[in-house]
Amino acid sequence: MSLLSQFFTWWNGSTIGTDLFTRRFGEKVGEDEAGNVFYQSAGGVRRWVVYNGVAEASRISPDWHGWLHHTWDEAPTEAPLPRKAWEKDHEANPTGTPAAYVPPGSLRTPAQRPRVSGDYEAWSP
Repeated sequence: MSLLSQFFTWWNGSTIGTDLFTRRFGEKVGEDEAGNVFYQSAGGVRRWVVYNGVAEASRISPDWHGWLHHTWDEAPTEAPLPRKAWEKDHEANPTGTPAAYVPPGSLRTPAQRPRVSGDYEAWSP
């Protein structure tokens, strides 16, 4: 990432201030499957994440989210959450992306919208 974009944008990764703070006070705790890196300060008082790519909170899995918000003390690298057989893998929220759900009849649907059937009557004043 260029120095200028790192200085002015926070949504494409960490800023220079975050990098300096992380180098000075951060202790790396772990990394998730998306490449996000998790840190904590001395004593674990402050916890933060440096995103791999766009800073989107829904890209963090529930186990790391719980650790970030002090729901539990041990990081998922030390004490992983037990997984049930019926649980699905974590997926980021696709809203606003090309992978978002598009219902039939939506303007974003590439198919032609079906003609109105006989159950619709146009209002006329």
